Amino acid sequence: MTLDLDPETDLSFTRTLAVPRKLVWECWTTPEHIPHFFIPAPHKVTAVDIDLRVGGRFNTTFDVEGNVMDNKGVYLDVVDGEKLVFTDAYTEGWKPAPEPFMTAILLLADAPGGGTTYTAIARHRNPDTRKAHESMGFYDGWGTVVTQLETYARGLMR
Repeated sequence: MTLDLDPETDLSFTRTLAVPRKLVWECWTTPEHIPHFFIPAPHKVTAVDIDLRVGGRFNTTFDVEGNVMDNKGVYLDVVDGEKLVFTDAYTEGWKPAPEPFMTAILLLADAPGGGTTYTAIARHRNPDTRKAHESMGFYDGWGTVVTQLETYARGLMR
């Protein structure tokens, strides 16, 4: 599956992970797995609340250097084992967020050798928000998250 990316507002990368797609999907959709990879260490996920359906919540709470950060969002699209789309533009019940930041799209496909082709896309409302996200470290941060995900998921394969 490919999406029409706009270089003015979208950031993306694709990596091949040495873990099966089914396991990557499980990690992304099961609350007890999220704290093990979802934010670059040493920061921590301290709470996760998932209602995995279109319009369902994807809420997380982070501890970043002692600061509590609540992130509330909803799923816009869920294709079992293949695609997750979630945004902070709305909270559960389609309540608009006062200052939305982005919409995340995760695409998963089988890779040769039993791995997963993992594509992460961050869509932003405007070029300034995209640029700010890139300057904040999108590639390093999201790259770290996927590395942590792969390491964690490999540990589950034992």
